[in-house]
Amino acid sequence: MPANIVVPEVGESIVDARIAKWLRKEGERVSAGDPLVELETDKIDLEVGAPAAGVLSRIDRKDGEDVKVGEVLGVIDEAAQSSAAVAPPAAAPAEPPASAEAKTTAKSRATPAAKKAAEQNDVDISRVQGTGDAGRVMRRDVERAAESSAPAAAPKPAEARPALPEPAKTRPAPPVPERPVTAAERTEDRVRMSKRRATIAKRLVEAQSTAAMLSTFNEVDMAAVMALRERHKQSFKDRHGVGLGIASFFVKAAIGALRAFPRLNAEVQGDEMVLKHYFDIGVAVGAAEGLVVPVIRNADRLGFAEIEKQIRDFATRAADGTLSLADLKGGTFTITNGGVFGSLLSTPILNPPQVGILGLHKIQDRPVAVNGQVQLRPMMYVALTYDHRIVDGAEAVRFLVKIKELVEDPGALLLE
Repeated sequence: MPANIVVPEVGESIVDARIAKWLRKEGERVSAGDPLVELETDKIDLEVGAPAAGVLSRIDRKDGEDVKVGEVLGVIDEAAQSSAAVAPPAAAPAEPPASAEAKTTAKSRATPAAKKAAEQNDVDISRVQGTGDAGRVMRRDVERAAESSAPAAAPKPAEARPALPEPAKTRPAPPVPERPVTAAERTEDRVRMSKRRATIAKRLVEAQSTAAMLSTFNEVDMAAVMALRERHKQSFKDRHGVGLGIASFFVKAAIGALRAFPRLNAEVQGDEMVLKHYFDIGVAVGAAEGLVVPVIRNADRLGFAEIEKQIRDFATRAADGTLSLADLKGGTFTITNGGVFGSLLSTPILNPPQVGILGLHKIQDRPVAVNGQVQLRPMMYVALTYDHRIVDGAEAVRFLVKIKELVEDPGALLLE
């Protein structure tokens, strides 16, 4: 009986996908659950498994095609024989070598990011030990294997033998002249956007055309936070198993400011403002296919260590391509840190339907006036982009001042 391979329902907000790559070919026999095809969506990448054991008898949609949820991608014929099974016995061994089976199994249990890293680093993925769920091979596993298998220095060759004399009649071949490269030769590549990149582009344009975006700026003296981190960084890591970064301070400060100015924690629905009394803070994370914003749920109920652990986990899974739709869904306010890339000042774009986003930047020593004297202090510019439809300019300025006050006096965060 044939079984259809269909585009699965991933979430309410995802209605289409793009076929990134078929992992099996027509005529191959597969087991139920074996990964068959990789799909790209605007938020996550996923693998579609075989709905039943049998032969992949038909592939209806090819690599690179856009498909809708519920569409048929191909067919598994449970009664058919694979092409290898009907071939003459002399053409192939009765069963594949064990090494081939190992490579197929390892490839099927690796994430798409891990497979790509294996190709880039020329790593045999069948020899990589996975550390993900159920032993799944992650990108970090491949990178670790690539580092450990770096070629050692070549051994010193044995004493060279004297070269034999060249026959008298042999003449060296004339040198092949190199083809001159002229200044007029220029090349271009045309690369199709990934599904996620195309969606990011669309949403950014929509944000600019639907919201009345405006930005305000301030600067924060980071000396107190940096001194506190220096005093407690080792004991904090020993106790919690994670480093104490600056992100958790700004998450806590943002919650304090959102409590004081609740319209920054809202969204616009028609002629109404939806004021939210919970704090789901999105933290922008860079990934290979573009920026993603996983969400820290109920961040007001978490301590510094719990926030740092979640951010670290998000960054790791963004690199591995294993973030789920649930990780990215919702959010009431967003924090983005361009400082990790060296940005000194920027204007972040809203993440709809949110009405506020806080931009952090590079910490840089600058001369500032302190108690009538000029001192070098570790300063950071911060930016708040807000939707002017429901947030007034004075309110936005005071919100950012509240952020500044809380970060410059870390002890006040405990009171918040």
